[in-house]
Amino acid sequence: MAAEASEFTEVLLLLGAVAVAAPAFKSIGLATVLGYLAAGIAIGPVATLITGSEELLDFGEIGVVLLLFVIGLELKPSRLWSMRRDIFGLGASQVVLTGAVLAALALALTDLEWQVATIVGFTLALSSTAFALQLLEEGGDRNRRYGQTSFSILLFQDLAIVPLLALVPLLSPGTADAEPGGIDDFAIAMLSIAALLASGRYLLNPLFRIIANTGAREAMIAAALFVVLGAAGLMQYAGLSMAMGAFIAGVMLAESSYRHELESSIEPFRGILLAVFFMAVGLSLELGIILENWLTILIAVPLIMLVKALVTYGLCRLFGSSHADSVKVGLLLPQGGEFGFVIFSAAVAEFIFLQSLASLLIAIITVSMAATPLAIGLARFLIREEEDETIDENFEGAGSDVLMIGFSRFGQIASQILLSGGARVTIIDHSANRVRVVEKFGFRIYYGDGRRKDVLEAAGIRQARIVAVCTHGREATDRIVDLIQREFPHVRLFVRSYDRNHTLALRARDVEYEIRETFESGLMFGRKTLEAMGIEEITVSEIVDDVRRRDEERLSIQAAEASGRERVSTPEPLVKPRRESRRLDKVADLPDGLDEPRK
Repeated sequence: MAAEASEFTEVLLLLGAVAVAAPAFKSIGLATVLGYLAAGIAIGPVATLITGSEELLDFGEIGVVLLLFVIGLELKPSRLWSMRRDIFGLGASQVVLTGAVLAALALALTDLEWQVATIVGFTLALSSTAFALQLLEEGGDRNRRYGQTSFSILLFQDLAIVPLLALVPLLSPGTADAEPGGIDDFAIAMLSIAALLASGRYLLNPLFRIIANTGAREAMIAAALFVVLGAAGLMQYAGLSMAMGAFIAGVMLAESSYRHELESSIEPFRGILLAVFFMAVGLSLELGIILENWLTILIAVPLIMLVKALVTYGLCRLFGSSHADSVKVGLLLPQGGEFGFVIFSAAVAEFIFLQSLASLLIAIITVSMAATPLAIGLARFLIREEEDETIDENFEGAGSDVLMIGFSRFGQIASQILLSGGARVTIIDHSANRVRVVEKFGFRIYYGDGRRKDVLEAAGIRQARIVAVCTHGREATDRIVDLIQREFPHVRLFVRSYDRNHTLALRARDVEYEIRETFESGLMFGRKTLEAMGIEEITVSEIVDDVRRRDEERLSIQAAEASGRERVSTPEPLVKPRRESRRLDKVADLPDGLDEPRK
């Protein structure tokens, strides 16, 4: 028998569901979003352990608000302006064309009136910002070409919520007696945006400077939440999207020196509240309606997702995206959006259609959300693998004390020392997969080829105090060193050397510092081995220092002997073995305890 849980028990259930669902679905290769949905369905409609999904949805929406704020922090106004073509061109085209097609299908395949079909079509044209961005974040794809294109479309969809909500009362049967309030609402919206922009420019930075000077971290967290939720509340009052308000606040703080501190303060709240939001979507699913209208949902969900994917794909291609990127955008944005819950509820309140139809449409949106991670899996069958090996060379925010070129194992270890010492490090790497993986941990890493002058310029080489060349291959390293010394002779070069011959070649190029990639680790390995044999630590340190000194002396001699030409040195030990090696192919040669080799 189902029993209504107390609020405390509901919180425990939600936290437990997050702790179980995320790793469980991640371990079998599925998105955590799908896990949260499944957990919500399990503890809500199936087991009826939690009721009141509407309150949870409202609460969980704060997670979407925080997500948009964090994204805004990473988008400076200049970069946002550079995306205007995708936002207002591609985004507007997607909403208008998809909405028109879905409205026409609703008229052709059902007996809905044109007013109802219009609301349904254009509302279903919107996608889920929370779902799409979370999936991009999990895959580390937010800064890739298709991720930026998807974000541009989602951003315009958030803007489109305003005219859609304004359209609802205009299509209401009681519109004839209503007073026109469109101009007033528009004026309030514009004034609210202006107030938010002014606050962001003149008030927020001084506020955070004062709080930072106090050293009270809890005050910084409280101030960050206050700014985000205050901006969201202001936009909601103006009839705009709460997420849009948070996004604008984030953009206003994108150039602030407190950006990283704000992001780290918001991050824990964002993750858990987003999980609550996705579970609330699962909780809101009405199984009775799905069972009663299963055939309608079975037909409608794939049809809507197919139409949205095809229209989005075609428009992306028209606006210059590649086939691979267009496919990925189309498969990322075919679901219905969470704002459909709001618009359909408003339509019911204005007597445009009945609650039963609204419940059916909400069920369709929810099922389409659940199907989105599965749809994304189709990408591997529709595009060639090699088409997915590059990402945008976007160097927004680049420029630091140290410019590191190459971020494989050597560079990763070296960066830890630099960051621990307080150095600001900009990293460029030519591996798209490595960039996608590493950027999720907060490194300032950019995709680019360090052998190109324009890439080095964009990465801030003229502002760098030191350039650390940490590439693995000798040929690539030499090309980078030669380019930098030719085009940027003022730069101090620290270079990873491949072997002894490479070290001599780099010294011939007069780099300021070089080191063989295995030299110090080999010394440390030998040191630890001697210590394990019982030799005193002081003696071992003297031995290691002596080997390092003699190696440096030999390198200096070999470099002098080269006299400007590259020298190929023959490996020669600093300390020769005490006994020459012998073949162990006779019994007499074998040490005690060893068997004769088998023939």
